[in-house]
Amino acid sequence: MTLQAKPDLTTTPNPLGIYVHVPFCATQCDFCAFYQEKPRRQDLERYLSGMEGEMKLRPLNRPVDTVFWGGGTPGLLPAKDLQRLGEATRVACHTVPKEWTVEMAPSSVKADKVKVLLDLGVTRISMGVQSLQEETLDALGRMHSAKQVLKAYDLLREGGCDNINLDLMFAIPGQTFESWKQDLDAVMALDPEHISTYCLTFEEDTALWVRLNKGQTERRTLEDEAQFYEKTWDILEFGGYAQYEISNFGKPGHACQHNLDTWSMAEWAGYGPSAASQHQGLRLTNPHSIDRWLEGVEAGKPVFEETIELNNALLAEDSLIFGLRMNQGVDWQRWQMRFPEFVADERLEGILRNLEEKALIERSPKSIRLTQAGRLVADSVGEAFLGVFSHCSEQ
Repeated sequence: MTLQAKPDLTTTPNPLGIYVHVPFCATQCDFCAFYQEKPRRQDLERYLSGMEGEMKLRPLNRPVDTVFWGGGTPGLLPAKDLQRLGEATRVACHTVPKEWTVEMAPSSVKADKVKVLLDLGVTRISMGVQSLQEETLDALGRMHSAKQVLKAYDLLREGGCDNINLDLMFAIPGQTFESWKQDLDAVMALDPEHISTYCLTFEEDTALWVRLNKGQTERRTLEDEAQFYEKTWDILEFGGYAQYEISNFGKPGHACQHNLDTWSMAEWAGYGPSAASQHQGLRLTNPHSIDRWLEGVEAGKPVFEETIELNNALLAEDSLIFGLRMNQGVDWQRWQMRFPEFVADERLEGILRNLEEKALIERSPKSIRLTQAGRLVADSVGEAFLGVFSHCSEQ
């Protein structure tokens, strides 16, 4: 497929990001449904060559604001491979990005890797902790220990990393509210700049999903999940971490800008197998296979599993769904300027009025935000907007 430049349907100037998918993991966690491969040396070499090739085949036409390396486990790459991938990323950016995040598993954090990443210009490390209690880690199928988490955190600080995010997970089978509070307290005692907390979900084709369907584990009730959410918000707020999105909390000035731009329907180019892009009027998804992805790159014609031509109806819908997940909500004045054709839409007004009557959102001339009750059912609120503009045709 030859990519043709499409009209930019978003406002200008529009932030531009790069997402790099590193699909390698030593083991697959029981809850994880992301595409990943075992890190065999031959595949690492093929991957790195492919990344260099794809970034040349799909160059960007302006400087990049943010970079995010996700996976898989990007930190699993040896230091020399991180250097190689980082140099290719820097060339693709045209400039030094304002924010550059790399995900690392605790067991993958080594002093030489930290040095390479920070020397490249990485500004932020996100570490998947999930829990600091061995029983909870075992329930998730995680291979690291609490001791490894603490050692990895110290290595990051000793290496000079001054912006660390720690990921945690709650509503895990067997986890109590007290043990969850202990995890939060222990993580806050480390004093990271950012904390992300995720409610466990049972994704199809994962080990947890299989155990659930065999009756070997149980899903927490919705009431339990709501209590976990509310306790989390209260504890982190008291600890000085401001919530800015359903699952994300940061100290002042440490919100993840890459994610904020993504939720605001900005643009990003995704590189690597299974990576998604939203750029120049298209949404693209790379093949969920290193072999199929490489076939296209090596032939000089990238192939995609999915190609969607963006239109204002889709962007307006997603701007509401993802914008409401943020505590600041949707900038209603900006939304109306960006999508003026939908301002007087009767279906939209009916949905907003219904959500307001249920006390799930609060409206003002400047913004639309979820209430506390709305944040507890954010996914259901988002579903209310699905297809709302499908009856509108665009020229």
